[in-house]
Amino acid sequence: MIESLPKNKQLILFDGVCNLCNSSIQYVIKYDEKNLFMFAPLESDVGQTVIKAYKIDTKKTDSILLYSNTNGLSVKSSAALKIAKHLNFPLNLMTIFFIVPTFIRDWVYDFIAKNRYKWYGKKESCMIPTQELKSKFL
Repeated sequence: MIESLPKNKQLILFDGVCNLCNSSIQYVIKYDEKNLFMFAPLESDVGQTVIKAYKIDTKKTDSILLYSNTNGLSVKSSAALKIAKHLNFPLNLMTIFFIVPTFIRDWVYDFIAKNRYKWYGKKESCMIPTQELKSKFL
């Protein structure tokens, strides 16, 4: 399944029922002018394959993951910043936060992730991509 990811693409795995995550994915789709990213919910077969392959503890990491065949897996704030790096100005300026130590960035990330359902809500089921977006989803 994960083998089906083209070599020049990166896979963003996200919480498919989280409103914040879905909004973020919609934003990335809109501004991914280089067509670099593909997407899959964490709850999908592809998401579960990555979680098992990298032995991810979903109690500690339950939101965004970035996978590529060449760079492996990035999690939490590192994944978010690596995604932002490939988007246009001004979002790509967020990479300045790489100077902040990972444990601090991840603490902020975890705080938001822990409260995301309370602040932004939750869907009953994963987002279903439109026909025109299906090619971007695994």
